[in-house]
Amino acid sequence: MKLTLAEPKYLKDSIMIISELVAEGRFKITKESIELVAMDPANVAMVMFKLLSSSFTEYLVDKDMDIGVNLSNLKSILRRCKPTDMLSLDVDESKLHVQIIGDTPRVFSLPLIDIDEKEQRVPDLKFPVTITMPSSLLNDAVEDVDVVGESVTFEGQEGRFLIASQGDLSHAMIDIKEGQYAKIKAGKEKVKSKYSIEYLKKMIAAGKLAETVEIKFNKDYPLRLDYRAVDKVQMSFILAPRVDND
Repeated sequence: MKLTLAEPKYLKDSIMIISELVAEGRFKITKESIELVAMDPANVAMVMFKLLSSSFTEYLVDKDMDIGVNLSNLKSILRRCKPTDMLSLDVDESKLHVQIIGDTPRVFSLPLIDIDEKEQRVPDLKFPVTITMPSSLLNDAVEDVDVVGESVTFEGQEGRFLIASQGDLSHAMIDIKEGQYAKIKAGKEKVKSKYSIEYLKKMIAAGKLAETVEIKFNKDYPLRLDYRAVDKVQMSFILAPRVDND
């Protein structure tokens, strides 16, 4: 296996984001892509990642393989990679070798680990509401509601998407209408669900990878976020709802 990236940010930023949710990752390396599907330890959030072979300048994979790595250690290595550097990866029986090619080549070796868990399956979810909007707009909205509360309510209906949060004394609401910035697919009936802002903040960091985000949800139902950079990378998240006890 020999993989070379001329734009290392797609791997570097992805690992930074994934490592906020899971400590270890099992990557499936095929002739088409590098993929990961993982659940956070609390079983609240799932991340699905795919780095396409077309994002590499060199992509030589003789056979499909699975490798397990400590994401915190990998993140520390990738932090040493500058935007102008190139990044090369190869694997032997027990190690992942990461070469950073810049003014001077640097090689790091990371031990492969056994991850003893069953393969995660992506659930088949149905959504009556789909919003496509700039990633930056969602980021701003989540940062706004983070000022007042720990959870955020998403409410969608035909032509309108509301993002709101309620604190002890404060309230925040962002009203996004169908138009220049957002495409909203929803019925006339209101659909509302509540989610953790703490988890959302970790997920919306994927706005670094793609200019737009696709948001899907249902009443008291998991949320799905999809980020795609064409021919480069795909990152998606599923987040369990917060259901009030009262």
